[in-house]
Amino acid sequence: MQWYLMVLKRYAEFSGRSRRKEYWYFTLISLVIGIILAIISVSFDLMFMNGQYGILDSAYQLAVLIPSIAVSVRRLHDTSHNGWWLLLAFVPVVGWIWLIVLMATDGISGENAHGANPKAA
Repeated sequence: MQWYLMVLKRYAEFSGRSRRKEYWYFTLISLVIGIILAIISVSFDLMFMNGQYGILDSAYQLAVLIPSIAVSVRRLHDTSHNGWWLLLAFVPVVGWIWLIVLMATDGISGENAHGANPKAA
């Protein structure tokens, strides 16, 4: 839970580096929260757009959009990639696969152009 809260504290910080733990724990906890809110939305009929979207889970996803992008950019910085590599998400299938590989790759040990190794801190 501390990794999730750390991302929220660094809400719109796009510089620096983030560890794999920070990125993947935030992603996992966000997914679980989103699923729970979607179930609640369906259960209490809190839907819009002809029943396609739940109000609660959509509001949550909108609330964590900027922190999600920020932690993704910092994670790419940890692997010595520019944040613009996040645009790979718009390439069907291959882009998603490559982005997952980049996010799962261990960061560069030592200092890189984006700062000191977060594991050392």
